[in-house]
Amino acid sequence: MSDINSFLNGFIDIILRMSINDVVDILIVAYIFYKIFMFIKDTRAEQVFKGIVVLLLATQLSSVFKLHTLYWILVNALNVGVLAVCIIFQPELRAGFEHLGRTNFNLIGKGGENAENKKLDKTIDEIVETLYSLSRQRIGALIILERETKISDIIGTGTIIDGDVSRQLLINIFIPNTPLHDGAVVIRGSKVKAAACFLPLSQSKDLTKDLGTRHRAGVGISEVSDCITLIVSEETGEVSIAKSGKLYRDIAKERMANILKKNLNKTTAEDKSFFKGGIFK
Repeated sequence: MSDINSFLNGFIDIILRMSINDVVDILIVAYIFYKIFMFIKDTRAEQVFKGIVVLLLATQLSSVFKLHTLYWILVNALNVGVLAVCIIFQPELRAGFEHLGRTNFNLIGKGGENAENKKLDKTIDEIVETLYSLSRQRIGALIILERETKISDIIGTGTIIDGDVSRQLLINIFIPNTPLHDGAVVIRGSKVKAAACFLPLSQSKDLTKDLGTRHRAGVGISEVSDCITLIVSEETGEVSIAKSGKLYRDIAKERMANILKKNLNKTTAEDKSFFKGGIFK
C-alpha cells in the first residue's frame, strides 16, 4: 500500500512541476503517434508495428529478469531492425512523405467555385458517361485520374495523346482490337495524357480470387499514389473504383458522379490549407 501511495505522490508531483511547454510537447508527440497509427491502420504495416512493440517489451523484460543471452539477441536484433523497418515500410514511408509534400501551407483556404472547377465538372460528366456506356456494352476499361502525386513514370510506359477528355475519345480508345485498348488511360486535369499504360499489380491478399489483372492493376496504382482508378469489368460490366489501395465495386452512375466531384473538385475536396487541415488533417 505504501508503494502505491509513493507512486501516486510522485506522479502528482511530476504533474504539478510540469510547465506549459511540457504539456505542449507531450500533446504534440501524442498527436504524432496517433496520426502514425491512423495512417497505418488496416494495412500490413499495422501488424509489423505490433510486432515491433512486442519485441521492445520483450527486450525490457529480459533486462529486468536478467536474461542476459536473450537480452543480447534482442538488442542486436533491434539494431539491425532499423534498416529492416525502412525496407518493410518502404511503401508506407513513401506515401507518408508524398502526403507531406502535398500539404498546402496557405494561411487562408480558397473558397468559391471558379472556372477551373466548372471545367473539371464537365470532365467528370464526360468520364462518367464513358464508364456506363462501356459498361452497357461489356467493354473493359481502366482509367487513372491523377491527383496531387504525379505519375509521369506510368504515363511514360504508354502512348502519349495529350487530348481533351471526351466520351468519344475514351470510348474509341477502349474498343476491342484497337491499338490502344489494352492497358490504362491516364487523365491529368482535363487532358487524356496517355493510353495503353502499364500499371503495377497489387499484391494484396484481401482481393477476391475472381478479380482479374485489370482490377489488380487498378488497385496496385492506387496503393503507390493518391490517384483514383476507375475500372469497367469486361465480364460483368460492373463499374468499380479504387482509392488508397481499397476497391469499391458495383458503383451506381449517380453515386460515381458524386464520388468523383467530391474527390476532384477543388471546392469540395479536402481542404489542405494550414488552418483548415493540411498536415494536421
